[in-house]
Amino acid sequence: MRAIIVGCGRVGAGIAERLARSGHEVTVIDISTEAFTRLESDFPGSAIRGDGTDEAVLRRAGAAGADLFYALTEGDNRNILATQLAYETLGIPNVVAKINDPVRAEAYTTLGLATICRTRMLVDALAVHAGLPSEAGSQGISQATGQHPGGDHPPRAVSPAAGTEA
Repeated sequence: MRAIIVGCGRVGAGIAERLARSGHEVTVIDISTEAFTRLESDFPGSAIRGDGTDEAVLRRAGAAGADLFYALTEGDNRNILATQLAYETLGIPNVVAKINDPVRAEAYTTLGLATICRTRMLVDALAVHAGLPSEAGSQGISQATGQHPGGDHPPRAVSPAAGTEA
């Protein structure tokens, strides 16, 4: 599997390492060269300095034809733009945008893009710690439930366990 990860923060670097060590071809993109110091010195993937919302940068990184795309920067707008570009323009079938704002995360899933909202995940974890039941959809990735008006791609069914199309 070929994966593109935009954002080399702690989460981006962590999932890049895990995927690469599992034998997958991984490319990490970040606007800051310093961010790549989060990767282990023997990281078996590629690191490219560039803007993940720039189509030319994504193409240069080999995003066209990739199987998986994660947008994991600190900016909701950057993440959704990168993910939308990856899905609609480059045809990457499995995309996820990290979105901090729960309202925006829900809106984007109804527009056809899978999201992960750490705010919802933390609220749910704290509620469970306090003895409350877990809420559905708060434990991880919210799969796309609709289609973006500008997109030609139908919503895809993704198996949560395997992370592949069902």
